[in-house]
Amino acid sequence: MKEFLEFVAKHLVDHPDQVGIEMEEKDQKLVFRLKVAEGDVGKIIGRTGKTASALRVLLRAVAAKEGKRAVLDIVG
Repeated sequence: MKEFLEFVAKHLVDHPDQVGIEMEEKDQKLVFRLKVAEGDVGKIIGRTGKTASALRVLLRAVAAKEGKRAVLDIVG
């Protein structure tokens, strides 16, 4: 899941070398914190949050396939 999220995020931003993902397990959920460059936050969130919403849906689908739950936090 982490590799999938990293792959998608690196292809959306202008500075792929600054993409970082931290994963933490909390309350039977996997919490992913996606860190990107300051100028790339808007690209990850997208217009009215549609890109971030799509990333969350994809992450939940991949997690469900493995029988887990996942949450995505975007940090600038």
